[in-house]
Amino acid sequence: MAESKQQSVLIINGPNLDLLGKREPGIYGSETLKSICDHLKDVGDSLGIRTEFFQSNSEGALVDRIHEAMGNAGFIIINAGAYTHTSVAIRDALLGVSVPFFEVHISNVHAREEFRHHSYLSDKAAGVICGFGSFGYECALRRAAMLLSDGKK
Repeated sequence: MAESKQQSVLIINGPNLDLLGKREPGIYGSETLKSICDHLKDVGDSLGIRTEFFQSNSEGALVDRIHEAMGNAGFIIINAGAYTHTSVAIRDALLGVSVPFFEVHISNVHAREEFRHHSYLSDKAAGVICGFGSFGYECALRRAAMLLSDGKK
């Protein structure tokens, strides 16, 4: 049986998330991005969801990958990193493709520096998860799977 486009979740990670496991482990934990993605692939497989992963430190590459999701993904999970607080381009790309998305942050951005309290994505996201560590991605994936299986996006 062919997999439906609607049963695919694209998981996007922005700048510096390739340094997970090395960068400020007191804030971001010791897991690497690869170990998080490997775990999410296993979770997705168990839920019957195809997972795709993309990471870039470049805003333009993130925008391009979001564009590619149009008609190819049923849901996007995005941790835009620092671009969360600065990028109208990523916001516009997410709105332009009409693919529902969850915003995820490993740390509790509201307990950090004031500039991290504002997100250009939150008001348009189907949900926001922050402060749950890497488990936040799994929460988002499980909820996306529920919404996709219910036909509610």
